Amino acid sequence: MPAMTDHETLALAADYPAARAGFLAAADAAGAEVRSIDHPAAFGRNGETLAVDVASLGPANADHRVLVVSGTHGVEGYCGSAMQTNWLRHHRTSRPADVRLVMIHALNPYGFSWVRRVNEDNIDLNRNFVDFASGPPANAEYATIADDLVPTAWDKTTQAETTNRLLGRIDELGPERMQAVVSSGQYDHPTGLFYGGPAPSWTRRTLEGVWAEEMAAATTACVLDIHTGLGSWGHGELISHERSGSPGYQRSTARWGEVRSMLDGESVSAALSGDWLGAIARWAGDTAVDALAIEYGTVDSVTVLQSLRADAWLHGHGDPTGDGAAAIRRQVWTAFLDDDPGWIATCNEQFVDRLLAALRTI
Repeated sequence: MPAMTDHETLALAADYPAARAGFLAAADAAGAEVRSIDHPAAFGRNGETLAVDVASLGPANADHRVLVVSGTHGVEGYCGSAMQTNWLRHHRTSRPADVRLVMIHALNPYGFSWVRRVNEDNIDLNRNFVDFASGPPANAEYATIADDLVPTAWDKTTQAETTNRLLGRIDELGPERMQAVVSSGQYDHPTGLFYGGPAPSWTRRTLEGVWAEEMAAATTACVLDIHTGLGSWGHGELISHERSGSPGYQRSTARWGEVRSMLDGESVSAALSGDWLGAIARWAGDTAVDALAIEYGTVDSVTVLQSLRADAWLHGHGDPTGDGAAAIRRQVWTAFLDDDPGWIATCNEQFVDRLLAALRTI
C-alpha cells in the first residue's frame, strides 16, 4: 500500500464544487465506473449544479460488495469526501479483485453546498426513511421546546433567553432524555430541527435506486456511512442500528471490533426515527448486510446544537444570502469539521482501517 505523506490530499475542500471535482478526478484516475445523478430542482450556494456521484470499482457480479457514503448530512460530507478521494488516490489497490466497492459522494449535495446538515426542504435525511404510509412516529415533547429551539428572531436577547430556557429543560429532563427529545426526529415542525419531512425525499428515492442497481444482488454487503459532530475529537465511533446480540451486530463486532448499538443506548447518538441504515432491512432481501455509521467527534454537544439552531433560524426566518449568513455558515462548519490537518488525518487513519475490514470476505 503506498505511503500517505501528502497532507494536501487530506485537506478539507473549500466548497462543494472543489470537493466534487476532486472526487471525480480521483475516481477517473482509479478507473472507476462513474454515474452522476443531477438534482432536478435545487442549486448550490453559487448557482452550481448539484448531483449525487456514484463511483464503482470491481466486478458488477461480485458476491461481496461494499458501499461507502458521504454527505448524508450535507456539511459532514466534507470529511467523508476527503477520505473517499484519498482512498481512490492512495489505497485503491487494497481492494480485493473479486469485491465491488461503491462510493456515493455527497448524498445530500444541497446541504453539502450550503453548509447545512439538512436538504433543500429542511429535511434531515436520517429521519426521512420512515413508513409514511403508516404515519411517522409522534414526538409530542418536541412541541414543548420547538419555539425555543428555533425562535423567529435571533438577536442577542432572544438567543440568551431561549438558551436559558433550554438549559432549564436539560436540568429537568436530564441530558440523555433531552437529546432524545431534540434529535430523535420530529414530523410536525417543518422549520424545526431534525425534521423528517412529509414524504420520501428525492435523496431517499435516489439512494433506494442506487441500492437496487449496485447492492441488491450481493450475497454479503458492508455499508459505511460517514458522519461528524458527536463524540470526542477525532474519534470515529462505530454505530450499529441493530440491537446488541442480534446476528447483524455480532457479525459487525467480528469484523470491526468495538461496535455500539444506537437502539440499546450504547452510542453517542440517540435512537433515531427514520435513519437509512435501519431501513436497509426492507431492501436487503437475502443479502446479509453489515451496516455502520462512523461518527467522528468535533466539539461539545452544546456548541453543535447552537450552530444548528442558528442555521435553522437563518433558513426558516432569516436571509441565507444576507449579511449575517456567512458567519452562521462558519459556525456550522466549525461545529462539524476541524480545519486542523491533524483532525482529518486522525479520522482518515481510522477510516482506512475500517474500509479494509469491510472489504474482507469472511
